[in-house]
Amino acid sequence: MQTTITDVTKVPTAFSRTNPFQAKVLKNVNLNGAGSSKETRHIELSLKGSDLSYAPGDCLGVIPENDKELVDALLEEMNWDAEMAVTVNKQDDTIPLKEALLKHVEITLLTKKMVQQAAELTENEELQKLVSNESNQLKEYIAGRDLLDLLRDFGPWKASAQEIVSLLRKMPPRLYSIASSIAANPQEVHLTIGAVRYTAHGRERKGVCSVFCAERLEVGDTLPVFIQQNKHFNLPESHDKDIIMVGPGTGIAPFRSFIQERAVNQATGRSWLFFGDQRSASDFLYQNELEEHLKDGELTRIETAFSRDTAQKVYVQHKMLENSKEIFEWLENGAYFYVCGDKQNMAKDVHNTLLSVIEKEGVMTPEAAEAYLNDMQKQGRYQRDVY
Repeated sequence: MQTTITDVTKVPTAFSRTNPFQAKVLKNVNLNGAGSSKETRHIELSLKGSDLSYAPGDCLGVIPENDKELVDALLEEMNWDAEMAVTVNKQDDTIPLKEALLKHVEITLLTKKMVQQAAELTENEELQKLVSNESNQLKEYIAGRDLLDLLRDFGPWKASAQEIVSLLRKMPPRLYSIASSIAANPQEVHLTIGAVRYTAHGRERKGVCSVFCAERLEVGDTLPVFIQQNKHFNLPESHDKDIIMVGPGTGIAPFRSFIQERAVNQATGRSWLFFGDQRSASDFLYQNELEEHLKDGELTRIETAFSRDTAQKVYVQHKMLENSKEIFEWLENGAYFYVCGDKQNMAKDVHNTLLSVIEKEGVMTPEAAEAYLNDMQKQGRYQRDVY
């Protein structure tokens, strides 16, 4: 009897947010020099075997782990057994409590809803008062506090570990602007991540993903990642367009990818980078690379603003004002204008400065300058990647 063997081609599972790729760490170095008050990690990851690709301007989603010390402090505070079986996020499978707290749930942020639900698991009067409708203090309480604060502040708890875990949100991925061009670095993806550390409410706090990458991610380890497209932050399709990039601090990330991509494509359009940070001696991220691009003509101009190097603090927007005539000439010539970085202050200041430049150099009213910028935005010539 003859058996027929059907050729079943194995279809690779596409990697995504729900099915991240385990990317191997090739490099993890601190970009800041001695004497810096910052720690900015440059991380290179291998995409070998993933079939993943990306365009300049896209983001990489990273699924981090919580700080082991914080997890241990939670277990100790509640006198929980680390090996106790729990379920997370309505899944059927059980996993050890410690693993759930380390890898699956968010423990560093509180939400209003979560604190209100937690109030049902304790008779603590202070918490009942905090979540009552009359109290406006709940919002104030949750700012900058985490699960450990909540459990310490409002015991005794009559809740099981499972009940507390059920209150917690699934660990959300963190999105970072990709700092490399795949054309220049085949099968690799690079990140530029500033480690976040601060003190609040009498305790040291750490950014979940940034400090995980800074302190616990070694070369050879793997990191669960996926590509997140960013359709609103892209290079011009035509290589002969001029581009102006404003990216202080880690805002340099997508522009490193822009510059690399245009170098590979031998773009004829001019490129102008505005970069700022605290001190030129220790905080000029990617300095050697950028100077190399400048020397090779792959970057036309670079303006730097180092706020702590002078008595008067100088920021990227001050450098824009100094170059207002040329900026307006570039815009009139069809240049694309990009901003990446801090939404709170920098992006707002840069936006207002850009309006001033247009108003002054174009001899326009504030309304006409606003209309000019809106028009640029409609044409896709004013793009922002702010967070």
